[in-house]
Amino acid sequence: MTALTSAGAAVALAAGTLVALGSVPAQAAAGATLPFTSVEAESATTTGTRIGPDHTQGSLASEASGRQAVRITAGQRVEFTVPRTANALNLAHSVPDGQSGTLNVYVNGTRLSRTLAVTSKYSYVDTGWIAGSRTHHFYDNARLLLGQTVQPGDKVAVESTGTQVTVDVADFEQVAAAAGQPAGSVSVTSKGADPSGQGDSTQAFRDAIAAAQGGTVWIPPGDYRITSSLSGVQNVTLQGAGSWYSVVHTSRFIDQSSSAGTVRIRDFAVIGEVTERVDSNPDNFVNGSLGPNSTVSGMWIQHLKVGLWLTGNNDNLVVENNRILDTTADGLNLNGNARGVRVRNNFLRNQGDDALAMWSLYAPDTNSSFDNNTITQPNLANGIAVYGGTDLAVRNNLVSDTNALGSGIAISNQKFLDPFSPLAGTITVDGNTLVRTGAINPNWNHPMGALRVDSYDSAVNATVNITNTTITDSPYSAFEFVSGGGQGHPVRGVTVSGATVRTTGTVVVQAEAQGAATFRDVTATQVGAAGVYNCPYPANSGAFTLTDGGGNSGWSSTWSDCSTWPQPGQSNPQPDPNRNLAKGRPATATGSQDVYTPGKAVDGDANSYWESANNAFPQSLTVDLGSPYAVRRLVLKLPPSSAWGARTETVAVLGSTDGSSFSTVVGAQGYRFDPATGNTATVILPANTNLRHLRLTVTGNTGWPAGQFSEVEAYLTS
Repeated sequence: MTALTSAGAAVALAAGTLVALGSVPAQAAAGATLPFTSVEAESATTTGTRIGPDHTQGSLASEASGRQAVRITAGQRVEFTVPRTANALNLAHSVPDGQSGTLNVYVNGTRLSRTLAVTSKYSYVDTGWIAGSRTHHFYDNARLLLGQTVQPGDKVAVESTGTQVTVDVADFEQVAAAAGQPAGSVSVTSKGADPSGQGDSTQAFRDAIAAAQGGTVWIPPGDYRITSSLSGVQNVTLQGAGSWYSVVHTSRFIDQSSSAGTVRIRDFAVIGEVTERVDSNPDNFVNGSLGPNSTVSGMWIQHLKVGLWLTGNNDNLVVENNRILDTTADGLNLNGNARGVRVRNNFLRNQGDDALAMWSLYAPDTNSSFDNNTITQPNLANGIAVYGGTDLAVRNNLVSDTNALGSGIAISNQKFLDPFSPLAGTITVDGNTLVRTGAINPNWNHPMGALRVDSYDSAVNATVNITNTTITDSPYSAFEFVSGGGQGHPVRGVTVSGATVRTTGTVVVQAEAQGAATFRDVTATQVGAAGVYNCPYPANSGAFTLTDGGGNSGWSSTWSDCSTWPQPGQSNPQPDPNRNLAKGRPATATGSQDVYTPGKAVDGDANSYWESANNAFPQSLTVDLGSPYAVRRLVLKLPPSSAWGARTETVAVLGSTDGSSFSTVVGAQGYRFDPATGNTATVILPANTNLRHLRLTVTGNTGWPAGQFSEVEAYLTS
């Protein structure tokens, strides 16, 4: 975002809105209503060194908020201008691997007696079993009650006491006083829990839960250590004095496969000791089921593998107003069978996998939604991912700064395991804002878009409505349609309407799958390379059709060379006069026989071929060249093998600039194909020819009752 790189401007994330404090205009966005305001270190005053911006996987700046941060060493500081009344500070930062230290904290020039501890203990995670991953998860969060209230315009500085620290972003919050014990509740201290954190409070928590069935377990201010997970949690409220006061230290809080439900978890912190990702370990805040009609709210969840990994019956669960930080894997995953679940108004930062995911394993997730969440810096996957499921919604979320292997939002049929339930019904993606999202996928060796629809393991046949989307500063593309498993499954039933795209590195639409989407009222400005990249993968998998529903502007051009990937900011290359303009381009036909599909006529392999429906002349093959060209010569080929006897095909050449209105370029005439001379025929086009859509209509074939071409080549030279 431009505001983040403007010298002297402080940028805040308040109430789900990026707010520029100074001369830079405000950038409205969707997201959560948050109790804190964030200020970027690179926009603060510093004696340190600014790093970034950088989108390179594995670099420190690439994982930072805004892709920029500030590095300080002994005696150097970052001084923030306080954006709001606050008495607490949370600092996102990174420390070199294997090191720990402290930061001095100053308020208006006066050093506080307390310091802010910083460590690399929970950072630098390796997941070698995940293809394309590198060491990641460089940042961590540390918090401090200031012991006083600061006002807007006051100065709060952090200073290195010796350890090198990269400061990313500061959250300023006015924390309310600790709440009192609810009447009739059972305090964990009455059952022997130790609020000093020295003793093991596991049994005390269990006893309090057993004693409070139908009521409330009270967790007073303090630090409590639990050494093994809780189970049998049902028909009870677990309540703390506030997430800055009541803190449970455990890496496994609740682990149970079923529950009668009506569990209320609220207003305390669960902070773990997870330093590596071990997928076989249930190192989660909640692992399994809370049962129907449960809620999780007002929680601070940190240093775990996953916040909530939900299986079994969680019908009508509500997860709201929580902070989930520094997990080595997902923030929350609805791992199949989720019905009527609402995940809303949460803040997630620094996830080591998808921040929020619905994964329809074993049974579909249905009628569930992610609404008004703010997500920043997932460093190994997507901000929000929907893997299969029926009638799901992703609405009014703010996602920023995705890193490797991920988009801001992914709507996907990637199954990972079986049994899997593909996308079905209506998938609603509405009102979301994506900032600096999308990344290079090292497994594909090409980019992932800010918003991706992916027929990875099977065709997308659901109705996918993508509406009212804002995409800003995508390093690569805005919308991507792909079959990420490389099988060429189609993407169908997609409508994109009411989108605003500002500043893409490469293209607005990155179409690689066969299928179709309708675009309506999609406006784009500052497009890096071209409006559309439309090149099927695999090359013979079929065309992707973009239907113009009206109201679109700013992205009409098409990347001209499917043999290269556009680079950020690269202009559309001038075509090489000796390049085959048809190679790898989308191809369609009036019909095809068996496996002899249209794409095989433009795949660069003269041994594969398209064959139309038999005994059904006329038949046509149409190739979308991507942009209008002054084509002067066509080379038509059949397989060169002598097994293909000589024949004559009667062919007419037609052209169009819009794909709907075609005119005759060369009238029907016979073209001789003979294996003795390479089985090729050349067609010279008139000097005034200008076409984007090339159509060959075959009305006769002396060798076989069908249209046949192994290659259709188009050149600018005669």
